[in-house]
Amino acid sequence: MWFFSSEEKELQKVCRDFAAKELAPKAQYHDEKESFNLAAFKKMGEIGVLGITASADYGGAGLGATAATISMEEFGRACASSTLSYLAHTILCVNNIQNNASKEQKEKYLPKLISGEWVGCMGMSEPEYGSDAVGIQTKAVSVGDKYRITGTKMWITNATYADIAYVYTRTGPEKKNLTTFILEKNKKQFAAGKAIHKMGMRASPTGELIFDNSEVEISHRVGKEGDSIYHMMKNLELERITISGISLGLARACVEQCVKYANERKQFGKTIGNYQLIQKIIAEMSAEYEMMRCFLYSVAKEYDKGNKGPTVAAQVKLAIPKIATKIALDAIQLHGGYGYSREFPVERYLRDSKLMEIGAGTNEVMIMIIAKNLLKTAQTI
Repeated sequence: MWFFSSEEKELQKVCRDFAAKELAPKAQYHDEKESFNLAAFKKMGEIGVLGITASADYGGAGLGATAATISMEEFGRACASSTLSYLAHTILCVNNIQNNASKEQKEKYLPKLISGEWVGCMGMSEPEYGSDAVGIQTKAVSVGDKYRITGTKMWITNATYADIAYVYTRTGPEKKNLTTFILEKNKKQFAAGKAIHKMGMRASPTGELIFDNSEVEISHRVGKEGDSIYHMMKNLELERITISGISLGLARACVEQCVKYANERKQFGKTIGNYQLIQKIIAEMSAEYEMMRCFLYSVAKEYDKGNKGPTVAAQVKLAIPKIATKIALDAIQLHGGYGYSREFPVERYLRDSKLMEIGAGTNEVMIMIIAKNLLKTAQTI
């Protein structure tokens, strides 16, 4: 984009080179095996992107939503699964600690998370509470100078590998009584439950977090009791913008693969790129990608300036993944029978794309947020 800073352009190159070397060659393998590319994840720490929005005081890059979205696009183009795990660690865990934790907590957790020594996750969704995030029932009960936590978190990215979990709990009967804790696996403050086998994003580990009367010192609490609703909603804005970067990367991968295939595949004596119907598909896909790109990065840049809020974040999250899924379907159609097989990566692109219409708030929840805010604004004019 024309408004990328020199630092953001350099980041784009670093992430693109890293993705080509460490992610793309192993993407299909890890998808088929449902295995996590932990080696590549650790190397992300070496190139300085695991704390992309965190302060340099703790080893972070100190950058914003635009930079984080750049990394999501470049990594997502090569391996969306690895990028989803990267997002869960960097945006859901590290960024939350950076913005909400005490100085002592930051000093304790951020350096090892940012270096890649520790893997992080965030626990919000539960078996009975997904879209209704503020209805969660995992309880933290104060017992003397400690808390006792009970409950289960579900659909948690990185659950089976996480050393640190940033977890939302209920500390009172009202919906606003949500309190966050930073929990450590090696202290037995949480356990990983069963792994979840998914249609797409198969190389991104997903599972349960289980709290069985876990005893936690008050020093693990983030802020005061009941502080966490604002923290949750603010971080969701950034998550919705940056996860859309993965959709953008997948859309770009689809366009590039289709151009390559159209120049190689022959039917009726000539390459299929010579046929107008194929040209139409490619032309529309590329135009849709450019629209996605302009919309997403414009919103990210404005977010960094403090000019955008939850409505636009929801609009991005609604529009970008839907278009990416449409582009992935078009890519399969262009490839014909080969697109429906595992010989070409477009079937993986489609399976991975669908997740972004569900995770970080479903399309339906985004519609509710957008409509509610627009209607409320209209009533005040």
